[in-house]
Amino acid sequence: MPTPLTRRALALTIASTLVASSLLTTAPSFAQTSSTNTTGWPAKPVRWIVGYPAGGGTDFLARTIAAQVSTQLGQPVVVDNRPGAAAIIGSEITAKAPGDGYTVFTADNGVLVYNPALYKKLPYDPAKDFAMIGLMARAPLMLVAAPSADIKDGKTLLDLLKKNPGKYTYATPGNGSPHHLAMELLKSRAGLFVVHAPYRGAAPALQDVMGGQVPLMMVDTPSGINAVKSGKLVPLIMLSDKRIPQLPDVPTATELGLNGLEAYAWQGMVVPVSTPKDLQTRLTKELQTALSDPAVRKKLSDAAWEPIPSDAAAMSAYTASETKIWHALIKDRGITLE
Repeated sequence: MPTPLTRRALALTIASTLVASSLLTTAPSFAQTSSTNTTGWPAKPVRWIVGYPAGGGTDFLARTIAAQVSTQLGQPVVVDNRPGAAAIIGSEITAKAPGDGYTVFTADNGVLVYNPALYKKLPYDPAKDFAMIGLMARAPLMLVAAPSADIKDGKTLLDLLKKNPGKYTYATPGNGSPHHLAMELLKSRAGLFVVHAPYRGAAPALQDVMGGQVPLMMVDTPSGINAVKSGKLVPLIMLSDKRIPQLPDVPTATELGLNGLEAYAWQGMVVPVSTPKDLQTRLTKELQTALSDPAVRKKLSDAAWEPIPSDAAAMSAYTASETKIWHALIKDRGITLE
């Protein structure tokens, strides 16, 4: 969840999907199911597994898109929340589900990129157990402050952190989260020492920061934007390739001298790898159609999500690029969840 791809680089990746399509044919079982007869699909509701609690940003994204896909398919697409263990529970359920086109899963950068580097052993293998359908949306991380901290802008914050190593604490939704790793990247690039206060989820972390118990927080924009707009949080640094329209006055890290420092929470759709290839192609088409719907795009944009529809090959290439960046950081910083 940067120096990941900039918007331009992401667009180039998506444009090169035909070249990258061979990345998705590595699993032996993939070819064995590609000729399965799928006439009549869908004949029953489709289950969309989400590895996080209802009411959060991931759940909102899935439900928004699922409602549109349901309309397109003429069958219900039912969101099934299976939270816990950094989405490992939902990942394992998906990996073991029948490959019949009736199970899809929200796979974020935690599931596909971070977990394989943070855990020595996982009950799923993203490269072998999942077939990628396409990217859905991303949201930049931002560094915010409690109003009581009396820090008004990002430049002031960076100066304070440099002059006072170890004095300030920042909250995140947990160890190994995109938020934690984004802050580790910022600390590494800027040469900072800031104390990490991991929480069990974004909600309790936000409450403590808004209440002044912790001065700083790395938060994804969908989780923090309402608190920012209501004055309960002070936005300082946006970790995106350019300023976002929802918060146009918040500078990027690059503008503050940290060139190319970007970090996003991003989401894609995957299915069990045994899912027939023609159903994978159909799901990609339905996902892209849903993300092109003006009402869906507006709803996502209002919640600070940036739609990034793609096909399977582009998602695979993007994941590979992210893996290279974040695995190097995790190894360099010695971060582990074992």
